Amino acid sequence: MSVNQGNEANKSTRLASSSELNSWKRGFTPQAEIWNGRMAIAGLIIVLTILLASNLIFSG
Repeated sequence: MSVNQGNEANKSTRLASSSELNSWKRGFTPQAEIWNGRMAIAGLIIVLTILLASNLIFSG
């Protein structure tokens, strides 16, 4: 595959705008994957904060 053929194949995909990526869409969409990642990181931060706070409070 030449470089020109690769560029032609990539023209079918378009970049999403930031408002489109932040929209709440159901199903297996790029937006759902972005929100899934955001919620996973938020949950991880919350759990780590609770563990740190409980360790500081109950350790004496």
